[in-house]
Amino acid sequence: MRTISKVLLLAAMLLGLPMAGILLDGRPLDPYVEFPPRTRHVLHQPFSWWVFAVLVGIVLVAVILLFLAGQWGPGAPRRRPLRRPFPWWGWAGAGLIVGSWVLAWTRLSWVGPCQGHTFTGLWLGYILTVNAWTLCRSGRSPLTHSTGPYLTLFPLSAVFWWFFEYLNRFVQNWFYVGESLDAWSYFWYATLPFSTVLPAVLATREWVRTFSWPDARFRKGRPVRVSRPRLLSAGILLASGTGLALVGIWPNLLYPLLWVAPLLIIVSLHGLFGEPHLFSPVARGDWSGIVSAATAALLCGFFWEMWNLYSVAKWVYSIPYVHRFQVFEMPVLGYAGYLPFGMECVAVARLFLGTNRVDFLG
Repeated sequence: MRTISKVLLLAAMLLGLPMAGILLDGRPLDPYVEFPPRTRHVLHQPFSWWVFAVLVGIVLVAVILLFLAGQWGPGAPRRRPLRRPFPWWGWAGAGLIVGSWVLAWTRLSWVGPCQGHTFTGLWLGYILTVNAWTLCRSGRSPLTHSTGPYLTLFPLSAVFWWFFEYLNRFVQNWFYVGESLDAWSYFWYATLPFSTVLPAVLATREWVRTFSWPDARFRKGRPVRVSRPRLLSAGILLASGTGLALVGIWPNLLYPLLWVAPLLIIVSLHGLFGEPHLFSPVARGDWSGIVSAATAALLCGFFWEMWNLYSVAKWVYSIPYVHRFQVFEMPVLGYAGYLPFGMECVAVARLFLGTNRVDFLG
């Protein structure tokens, strides 16, 4: 019942608060409920050097503090990978990546009918390949040793990313181009690739954990304890909810909440229920889970943006104040959003599957 309560509260806040803000501001709802979304109703502010500099400073401070939280003295333990043979299904995944990549980036006439669906093939191939690589290095992988819970991530991922598509209506930071579909076709066309997000990030997280540095450097770091965790959780929940209610009113200022508010809501709900959450290990100095999750999403983000670049069906960005210095289609500062997004993926999976089922390799 606690899980159901947290899920319902999370869904109600994510769905209801941004729309409530629009209603209270007296704006029409039509642009926010249009499906598929086509109308561009948010006017984004142009590039600003001082805003860019301030945000770069915030990101650098956060990364440096996280780096300093680790243990950087001599004698950190290291483990050697097993180096088992690469399984046949891993080679099949690599072949699927190559084949889908060729289809995505070529413009041959006979390829046309397939090009709108190459994203799903690329990421299914990626998921197989990363699981195979993890199996080689550790003797275990999510796909082979936690098959049921891991496969559950696919439908969960589709629902998970549709929430982000909904929240994007209020800030309009990305747009899909290259295909014009009716509502039903658009739903299925998008749901299939959306279903690969969580499996990709969590498989990459397990691959990152097969290396020694997350545990060696960040498992016995500097502890951070909170004296009144329930009070802090209540404050975070209130602040996150207020931000979501205002995000559609001030999208140019509050768009970063798109990436951090769901994570903060999940963590604060766990805290209010007196349950352990993603940041609980930090109290004993264990930062490894946070670091591995953030690293995994950043790695996935590189491939998401790279494979998107020359695809026929693709997305483009419009980010207020910082839309410059693009790496592929993404402005360079936008990659910072992948760091909390990785933690978000783990937090969502834990909320639905439980901690033990998400730490696939123990």
